[in-house]
Amino acid sequence: MAANKNMNWLGFALMTVAFWGLYGVFLHKGSMAMKDPEFGRYKAFLVVGIAYFLVAVLAPLILLKVSGSNLKFTGQGFKWSLIAGVVGAVGALGVLLAFGKGGHPSAVMSIIFAGAPIVNSVVALWMHPPDGGVSGIRWQFFAGIVLAAIGGYMVVKFKPDPPKKPAVVKSAES
Repeated sequence: MAANKNMNWLGFALMTVAFWGLYGVFLHKGSMAMKDPEFGRYKAFLVVGIAYFLVAVLAPLILLKVSGSNLKFTGQGFKWSLIAGVVGAVGALGVLLAFGKGGHPSAVMSIIFAGAPIVNSVVALWMHPPDGGVSGIRWQFFAGIVLAAIGGYMVVKFKPDPPKKPAVVKSAES
């Protein structure tokens, strides 16, 4: 119970909100900056993989080494961590593929960030059901899921359109 009263985790959660909120916009910008309409998204995804290697492989190795830890893993810990990495990477690929099919970053990411907590809640309840089953869940939880879905829809439906680029006018001399 004492862990629930400690709010130090909130800063890290908000850090993640900020960085993942920037992720889609920067990923779209990077894929467009590749100047390769056919393969730019895959090139951007490859560079994201390099960034993941630097941040998610080298940094923990250094931290484990500096802290004196060993590199022994349990089978279950390794399996579930690997599954988490795969679903995260496939999700990142899905973001790029959505952009490639014409999805605007604000719409794509709004759907993702409204929908992901719903999926997370359902799967977490399935994997770790509360005492008393579904009847032990307060109505506010279900209302939050509905509001998340409505909020995601509203952001996509009523998002402001990006500014239109001015049409190029050909001169009479050309």
